[in-house]
Amino acid sequence: MAAKEKREFRLLATCEDAVGIVAAVTGCLAEHGGSIVEANQFSDPDTNTFFMRYVIDAESLPFDGAGLEKALQPVTDRFTMNCRIADTAQPHRVLILVSKTSHCLNDLLYRWRTKDMDFEVIGVVSNHDDHRDEVERRGIPYHHIPMPKDPQAKEEGFVETARLIDELNPQTIVLARFMQILPGWMCSRYPGRIINIHHSFLPAFAGARPYHQASERGVKLTGATCHYVTSDLDAGPIIEQDVVRISHHDSLQDIVRLGKDVEKTVLSRGLRYHLEDRVLVHGNKTVVFR
Repeated sequence: MAAKEKREFRLLATCEDAVGIVAAVTGCLAEHGGSIVEANQFSDPDTNTFFMRYVIDAESLPFDGAGLEKALQPVTDRFTMNCRIADTAQPHRVLILVSKTSHCLNDLLYRWRTKDMDFEVIGVVSNHDDHRDEVERRGIPYHHIPMPKDPQAKEEGFVETARLIDELNPQTIVLARFMQILPGWMCSRYPGRIINIHHSFLPAFAGARPYHQASERGVKLTGATCHYVTSDLDAGPIIEQDVVRISHHDSLQDIVRLGKDVEKTVLSRGLRYHLEDRVLVHGNKTVVFR
């Protein structure tokens, strides 16, 4: 989907389920002339939690996002609601981290260049210098931060990466096959802002060399998982997954080739849901309003 011309506010909210939530929110919006152009809601019976995503025509309201938040305050207080409002007038700033394998990076850059997805690439960070020419010819800053095997030197690389992230202040950090395990302090520093693509159908084959694990196990399906990064390796809340069928005829090289196609598709779908504010995290699960 290309970038929207019409400005919208996206209202995301979670709270304990109760009678009257929808009526209270829609009533408040109607009171101020707010036009709802998309509405999604879900009640989880296991946790008695209510999830809501409303898209509102910004031009229909007499105030900005801060004004909308203030207008909704009585409702959010009444239901002890966690509420967030996103404004589509502001381009979503994305920083991409990548190692040597470039298929996911190339796919994201293509979607950015063709405006298939609405985001701004503010830079690419890599522990290798392989992609510099490819990235810089598109006018995107390229940052080479080596990650040596020596633990202390690698930690210094992560510190430098975090310093760069703080300087650039991206809303989202995408690990597009960035083959380094982020330290726990770094995961905690950017909660809900780091998205990773893992080349297996998690929770199967977490960690290193998942295609080798799949080949050795003789599985008939392999896949990819787009998830938020936490301090638990490959165990963050899952946004999107998909699989591809394999057989005894497929070599390890075949599995890798088939998997790459799934990886870039799953990453782009998961990132799109995130950029469009369709993902609500609840514990280690997600509600995704497609």
